Amino acid sequence: MPGGTLRTPRNPRKQQRNRHRSRIVGAAALAVGATLVLAACGSTKDDGAGSASGGGTGKVGVILPLLTSPFWQSYNDYVPKMATSEGVDALKTVNSNSDPSQQITDINNELNQGVRGLVVAPLDSAAIEAGLDQAERKGVPVVAVDVAPDKGKVAMVVRADNVAYGEKACDYLGQHVSSGKVVQIMGDLASVNGRDRSEAFRSCVKEKYPKLNVLEIPAKWESDTAASKLDTLLNANPDIKGIYMQAGGVYLAPTLQTLKSKNMLKMAGGKGHIVIVSNDGIPQEYDAIRKGEIDATVSQPADSYAKYGMYYIKAAMEGKAFKPGPTDHDSTIVKLPSGILEDQLPAPLVTKENVDDPKLWGNTVK
Repeated sequence: MPGGTLRTPRNPRKQQRNRHRSRIVGAAALAVGATLVLAACGSTKDDGAGSASGGGTGKVGVILPLLTSPFWQSYNDYVPKMATSEGVDALKTVNSNSDPSQQITDINNELNQGVRGLVVAPLDSAAIEAGLDQAERKGVPVVAVDVAPDKGKVAMVVRADNVAYGEKACDYLGQHVSSGKVVQIMGDLASVNGRDRSEAFRSCVKEKYPKLNVLEIPAKWESDTAASKLDTLLNANPDIKGIYMQAGGVYLAPTLQTLKSKNMLKMAGGKGHIVIVSNDGIPQEYDAIRKGEIDATVSQPADSYAKYGMYYIKAAMEGKAFKPGPTDHDSTIVKLPSGILEDQLPAPLVTKENVDDPKLWGNTVK
């Protein structure tokens, strides 16, 4: 063939085999490529549970510490609303009923249901590690709300600065009680919250208000324990001038009832009034401030706990990471000594001057 190339006669069967072989090779290459992409995203799969590479989709389990406190009742009410606003598919909340062992069981139950993310409010900062380890083995990210774990992996802790709680209470009492005995009704010291608030209050009084004598009641977030021990303490110390309640949700009612039973509940501004500062920011505390039964509380943001718990679990499921520094919602992310990141949300002091502020979450609860 002048001006051309010598061609081999065509073999239809051979061409068909070649095309089939090419399709197999192409499919294999695509499978390898997909595997590499998933590996690069950190994808893992175990017993049907999701992972941080789920694209922000999938069921999310939400575990509460208890529901006997108005604070946690409010948080529980906010969870479905905030889940919807943040685009999170949250399951019905689970109540661990103040039992750290039950909370670990609750975590395992949620993992066995195939959740792709968990938002947990730990009861015990140390005991929660067992549940966090189970979640890590399943490749399921966890966001901790209100309490930071001592150990274990979490994507973020959503929490207000509990050291500031104790310091704000100390300063308020120190500025309104010149000298004498004040009582600190503490939370559970197995919780970092109880430890932070207790030590901060104690240290602040020692450093700034040495004329105050701090008496302490370890009450484990239990209303009955608070009432019983406060009754005993007041019998021995009827000259108490101030009280710091670390959780108004569980301590407000028993404290007021105990004082009333001893004819020691005097209104603010009146003779014999015991200055009382609380933590939580529930509507019942605001009503007590308006009546003059107590003087102040630190508003723990139940609404923001729910909102940013959902925000961070969605981000964790998408594989996003965060760094210490200021946020776009008036808080600061800090790195704890354990290496865990914590978003410290603002928690304002509420007194009779600002108790009617409509921006306070406690004034939005119906």
